[in-house]
Amino acid sequence: MTDVFGNYVIQKFFEFGTMEHRLAFAQRLRGNVLNLALQMYGCRVIQKGLESVDTETQIEMAKELEGNIVKCIEDQNGNHVIQKCIECCNPKAIMFIVSDVLKQVYHLSTHPYGCRVIQRILEHCDTEQTSPILEELHRNTDRLVQDQYGNYVIQHVLEHGNPEDKSRIINELKGRLLILSQHKFASNVVEKCVTHANRQERA
Repeated sequence: MTDVFGNYVIQKFFEFGTMEHRLAFAQRLRGNVLNLALQMYGCRVIQKGLESVDTETQIEMAKELEGNIVKCIEDQNGNHVIQKCIECCNPKAIMFIVSDVLKQVYHLSTHPYGCRVIQRILEHCDTEQTSPILEELHRNTDRLVQDQYGNYVIQHVLEHGNPEDKSRIINELKGRLLILSQHKFASNVVEKCVTHANRQERA
């Protein structure tokens, strides 16, 4: 699993093996998920495993990361595993991931890997999980639009969010569009505002 070539073979077992094969390999992952998640090749195996096993096994695998969520998010390999947990697992089963993210929304939104995880949560989690995260984003819109990673999170809300959240962001930026249009990162957000605003807001 941690071998530059061997990891591909294990991934193929997860992809094309029988359910017995998959569960046997998932059994071998037990107790090793965190170490593998932080390893360059192991993290690919974990991701493939999460895609290939049943719901119960997915949750067992994800649970092994509990207590190390932010460590994984900030890791160049581990962040992909957290993203895959969010994409594959039932949102209620990964509340422990959302809870840890909620403690550091601004920090993670301005992190090169954290900003991706925030976007996955906004895409895949329930309203009661995303609402407090969105509130925190709204509180920091001004700083986030000017941040090299935070601007992607705000763009994501403008593109995929509900009309109320889009309007709140647009209203927050009104009156300063000229300055923000000349800013390296904020200008991308202004473009999204123009693209995704309603007719009245656009005018």
